[in-house]
Amino acid sequence: MRCDRLDGLIINADDFGLAPEVNEAVEAAHEEGVLTSASLMVAGVAAGQAIALAKRMPTLRVGLHLVLAEGAPALPAEELSELIDDSGGLRPEMVNTALRIAFSEKARRQLRREIEAQFEAFRKSGLPLDHVNAHKHFHLHPIIASEIIGIGQRHGMAALRVPNEPARGLSAMAGSWQARLLTPYLALLRRKAVKNGLSTPDAVFGWKWSGAMTAERMKSILADLPPGNVEIYTHPATADIFPGSAAGYGYTGELAALTDPGVIAMVKKLKRRLGGYADMGGLERAGTALLAGP
Repeated sequence: MRCDRLDGLIINADDFGLAPEVNEAVEAAHEEGVLTSASLMVAGVAAGQAIALAKRMPTLRVGLHLVLAEGAPALPAEELSELIDDSGGLRPEMVNTALRIAFSEKARRQLRREIEAQFEAFRKSGLPLDHVNAHKHFHLHPIIASEIIGIGQRHGMAALRVPNEPARGLSAMAGSWQARLLTPYLALLRRKAVKNGLSTPDAVFGWKWSGAMTAERMKSILADLPPGNVEIYTHPATADIFPGSAAGYGYTGELAALTDPGVIAMVKKLKRRLGGYADMGGLERAGTALLAGP
């Protein structure tokens, strides 16, 4: 029954801490636009700056963006021989890493230590942990998901993003056979999260237009939001090319979408609870009224 509360909306930025360009965009999108939360890369080169910014923006909810592929690890490279490449970074080839985790106990031990280290680094930040998700959605790997849930609960994790984009979005994003395979697994992951006492959104948008969330696309999502708690995740930055940027991502276009006057007006008119995961489900906390209309 939802009659006792408003449905919720989370508008999130991934990759917080990846680079100063991302941090600057998160600050602008929160203070001047519709951004309500961000997911922190604790080992990113600009993580310290991101943490300082977040502490100056108490209405910004911050979660942990676990990086287990294609990024910097929290642990020294010599402790992660199964997970890193020759450069000392986490392997970008996710299939390779996924197979190592599936078939190597050594890789799984290193995975557990790295997940633990990233949760511990977030704890040391002093920020409240709003949610958890994984870079490139690597938590869709069943073993990784189980480790995150088990380790995360010891660190106070209460919410997990399950990227259950509505079927119409998945069908457009991928071939129909991929959508048919992915949708049932996402449902299983959501049940597993809920069984372990974690909050998850009823719907998530961002996968279909990852790196290409323009203002018009944001408006099309806002105009047809499904019932329940919804997350829209984005990748804003003040430049399209910077150290660590993904090829082909329109970072500045996503920042423009988050600060677009038309998008801001649509969000203000929504009769939804706005904030982070901690603000969903009827919780009355600071930031709940962020951008609320009259």
